[in-house]
Amino acid sequence: MSDRDDALRRELGWTGPMESDCEPGADTGPIPAQRPAAPPAHRPAPARPPIPGPPPSRPPGPGQPYPPPPWPGHPGGQQPAGPPASYADRIPVHELVPVQRTPPGRGWRRWLFQASFGRINLGPSPDELRQAALEATVRGVLRGHYKIGVLGKGGVGKTTVSASVGSVFAELRQDDRVVAIDADTAFGKLGSRVDPRAVGSYWELASDQHLETFADIRSRVGNNAAGLFVLAGEGSPARRRVLDPAIYREATARLDRYFSISIVDCSSTMDSPVTQEVLRDLDALIVVSSPWVDGAAAAGQTMDWLANRGLTSLLQRTVVVLNDSDGHADKRTRGILAQQFSGQGQTVVEVPFDGQLRPGGVIAGTRVMSAPTRRKFLEIAAALAAHFPVGDDRSRERF
Repeated sequence: MSDRDDALRRELGWTGPMESDCEPGADTGPIPAQRPAAPPAHRPAPARPPIPGPPPSRPPGPGQPYPPPPWPGHPGGQQPAGPPASYADRIPVHELVPVQRTPPGRGWRRWLFQASFGRINLGPSPDELRQAALEATVRGVLRGHYKIGVLGKGGVGKTTVSASVGSVFAELRQDDRVVAIDADTAFGKLGSRVDPRAVGSYWELASDQHLETFADIRSRVGNNAAGLFVLAGEGSPARRRVLDPAIYREATARLDRYFSISIVDCSSTMDSPVTQEVLRDLDALIVVSSPWVDGAAAAGQTMDWLANRGLTSLLQRTVVVLNDSDGHADKRTRGILAQQFSGQGQTVVEVPFDGQLRPGGVIAGTRVMSAPTRRKFLEIAAALAAHFPVGDDRSRERF
């Protein structure tokens, strides 16, 4: 090594052996003590402050994967979520389009809405919301057929309840066809309460071999202004024909092809063969009672009769109607009777007296009823519609 190289090493502070001393075979001897390093020519730069963010993670243990590196350009180093399913999902419709509150339909809220020219809209009242919920239940999904029987002793308003409940279903379910069937063998009056001009009957319907369309069926039944159809019974005593289970079965089987909901006005005699046939094919039941002790006792006997014959499932879909047909009901007695029936798990609806539903009059629909009466019949229809089948009903248990 030249002297120039040695001088350069000494200038740089080299303390190791010279290259000439490390030649092969040369005895290096003891290693001299190292000289202290020369101080740096300049002061080192100060340390940078720590970068804000999550603390560095420790290296994983043996066999564990390393965590993914932080995502650059995103707060917190987290990878941004993927794009939505479609570009339409990016548009906040609920923020851009204001929700319009439904205006009230009646009462002082309606008056305030009109007086303020629509500027003050408090929305429907709790009673209106309750009524809307009942109507929505009646309009609920229905698969297949739904048959409702109406039982009660004579004079309690059984036929009036049948026509009224049927009119509620017909008005609120205009996409379906609703028919009321007179199965009272003791000169039933259902046909005259719905459509006095109805001329068809069980026998003509069961014997007609050319019922291929609804127009053919339409000529055999009557209807009222609400859209409720009716199959009348034998109304003329001159040609008295006794209804039997076979004729009833054949006629109703033909109606089932074109009608979704049937309201069957049964005989007051529970042991009647036709009533027995009706009960085999029911989905729900209405038991009509007067708001007096004798009428309630008869209704209780009817329900005991059903329970003793194993129709407990049908009783769970039974609505008890306390019908004030003459306007002389005692409020205290009516309340006690309602409490007794509801204590057994039954749905109870109290129908007030309505002069528009007088015996013998035509029930053209719910528009002729008073508001409280219509509300009660709406509650009855909603209680029945709560048991609508939402699946195929061809194999379900009827009772």
